[in-house]
Amino acid sequence: MPSLLDGATGELMPLDAYYADFEAHFWHSADLGFWKMERQQTFQEPGYDSWEAFARGDWEESLRLLEAGRPDMAEYHRKAERRGFVPRRIRVVQEPLSAYMWWELHALRIREECGGPVHVIDVDKVAEYEVDGPLPEIYTLGSRVMYEAVYDARGVLEAARKYVDPDLIVRCQAFIEELFRAGEPLSGWFDQHVAHLPPPPAQI
Repeated sequence: MPSLLDGATGELMPLDAYYADFEAHFWHSADLGFWKMERQQTFQEPGYDSWEAFARGDWEESLRLLEAGRPDMAEYHRKAERRGFVPRRIRVVQEPLSAYMWWELHALRIREECGGPVHVIDVDKVAEYEVDGPLPEIYTLGSRVMYEAVYDARGVLEAARKYVDPDLIVRCQAFIEELFRAGEPLSGWFDQHVAHLPPPPAQI
């Protein structure tokens, strides 16, 4: 969406450098908070035990592993609160849900229950912003840093772009917040659209 990123290309960072940079900035996001927009409907997350269990078709183990991570997730959000901010996410959803989304929405529900508000918005409600292509996968850390996730053809994270233009970051943060406010809290949406679904098919 050129009108959102305004032609900016950012600094392409390999994963190791990106992870270190993100960690250095995340805990200093109090001025505007952390806002994340997720648009793609299918990803792969090799190395994440719950995703790997889901991908091989072991749904019960996948859910068990998500629950096992609840204490760490809760502490993560308590630490953010102590640092003066609440991480928030808006998740674009398209029905029928992809198998990945069946799994991710379970993960996001636990995140929300642990103190990280998640709203969902139907893909039709963002169509007006996608004339030139899907919305980017971006997240703002306060007013000083923004990242755009870069994925390979399989949907595996391969790099990130870092943006530091304050005007761009503030504009993108406001856009993400606008979508968040237009969306629905995940908790109620999950009960209506996800809770009744059977286990998704294996992915590998």
